[in-house]
Amino acid sequence: MSATIDHLVYACPELAPAVDQIAEMIGVRPDYGGQHLGLGTHNALLSLGHRIYLEVIAPDPGQPHPAEPLPFGLDELSVPSLRGWAAAPHDLDAVLRRSSAAGYDYGQVVAGQRRTADGQELRWRMTSPPRRAGLAVTPFLIDWAGGAHPSEDSPGGAALAEFRLVSPEPKQLAAQLDVLGLDVDVDEADQPALRAVLTGPEGRLVLGS
Repeated sequence: MSATIDHLVYACPELAPAVDQIAEMIGVRPDYGGQHLGLGTHNALLSLGHRIYLEVIAPDPGQPHPAEPLPFGLDELSVPSLRGWAAAPHDLDAVLRRSSAAGYDYGQVVAGQRRTADGQELRWRMTSPPRRAGLAVTPFLIDWAGGAHPSEDSPGGAALAEFRLVSPEPKQLAAQLDVLGLDVDVDEADQPALRAVLTGPEGRLVLGS
């Protein structure tokens, strides 16, 4: 019934400069993932180990802007920022029932899809990530439905050395994560934030919100 960290979301005004920065700092270049058709975004992906990856996401100039705001505060973002993260439960529906009984609401489960660089369709089920002002220290939940995981065909050689959550209410956040079966460090501060350290063959990169 436990969950694992699935991926971190690094939101950027433009995709290419963020990919260049990551490659320069750690020596591994994220590969172009594809377009989120109808959502107005595209991404690049970097494997951080078995079934965990970094998603670099940005507005897609090849798509019209959707009627809804872009996720993770991308409409207002002027510099790259770690804005969210996903957890992968062993059983998404069971975890949602257990979380609801404990008083935690993850909202509606929606179907997601992305066209990969080679034209294939990648599909998943997930709870909705934030669509406005962006930062979320609580995870959204994702289920790859037994299909291929993005970490499997993304560039390797990097690792997630550290991941921490910052919250004005650390005990409450830790309790919510405990219901998911997640063990993630939570620090206390006046403002919520996300912190991650990536390592690679050429060095380390600190990502923050």
